[in-house]
Amino acid sequence: MQHTRRALAALAAVALAVSSARADTKALDSLKEGTPELKSAGALAFGPDGILFVGDYTAGAIFALDTGDRTPSTSKDLPKVEAVNSKMASLLGVEADQLLVNDLAVNPISNNTYFSVMRGKGPDGMPVLLKMDRGGKVSEFALKAVKFARVDLPNATDKNRAQAITQIAYVKGKVYVAGISNEEFTSKLRAIPFPFGEVDKGAVAEIFHGSHGGIETKSPVRTFAALELKGETDLLAAYTCTPLVKFPVEQLKPGEKVKGVTVAELGNGNRPLDMIIYQKDGKQFVLLANDKHGLEKIATEGIESVKGIEEKVRGIAGLKAEKVKGYDSVVQLDLFDKEHALVLVKSGNKLNVETIELP
Repeated sequence: MQHTRRALAALAAVALAVSSARADTKALDSLKEGTPELKSAGALAFGPDGILFVGDYTAGAIFALDTGDRTPSTSKDLPKVEAVNSKMASLLGVEADQLLVNDLAVNPISNNTYFSVMRGKGPDGMPVLLKMDRGGKVSEFALKAVKFARVDLPNATDKNRAQAITQIAYVKGKVYVAGISNEEFTSKLRAIPFPFGEVDKGAVAEIFHGSHGGIETKSPVRTFAALELKGETDLLAAYTCTPLVKFPVEQLKPGEKVKGVTVAELGNGNRPLDMIIYQKDGKQFVLLANDKHGLEKIATEGIESVKGIEEKVRGIAGLKAEKVKGYDSVVQLDLFDKEHALVLVKSGNKLNVETIELP
């Protein structure tokens, strides 16, 4: 009987491995070789098997690119690069002030970091993807003869194209996209199955903004991350000025309004820039970069039962945010590994890469 149980367990493990391999193969097989015609490069997120999702806000489209970057790193180096924007500019043959770094994402397999960059500013800017290894070496990820897929977002905004796609994330077989549309209630959250299929109209994101004392359906989500709560997935989204709002993904129904729960107000006149969710000492935390408050740490304990803010408040309310000292100018960040975050820090005209211990 014991041998039979072991045999069955072994077969189950093999079946799971085969199933996972098939899932990855299906994702990779959905990509076809060619030259993706990106008009811009904005929000980034990694999916399965080294697939990088790129938000093209100008085209109102999401691209899935096979980076081929599937070899775990043997290096123990933690990236630290001063004036990485100057290195990028030199590589691309432009001055540093003609370079716009929009986002970064760390490949969880290799720990290589990818940057979405605009070479040149204004309407003549050209999208570029750059890769940095653990040693800080920067190279270009060529957008030629690469396997890719593209999906277009219906009714993406024409008025402010930069806000057509503000953030993307891959969670459990779906690409979640935040941005604004041309519709009356403009703020959108979309759940797009991957491999890509038909894209629906998305859900209208409705929130109560405590600082403003009212319902909003037009303010875009600036940044969000996926939050696991008792087996359910929520999106924790940050808005300008600065509500922190929880949306259950199961409520993201095409064409319908989804009312978020405002779990915190983090202060007026403040813009969220980027965020991650991580585990430490058996607890879950949010690490949020803001343009005025710097880097803040927020514990998520009890967040599933927090009563949402539904009346006007002054200043800070709801979940408590703890300032991370020494990091007032973080503009982008991502989880590097289980113990570290990779941050992009602005210092005058320089952008510096640092790897910090998760607080």
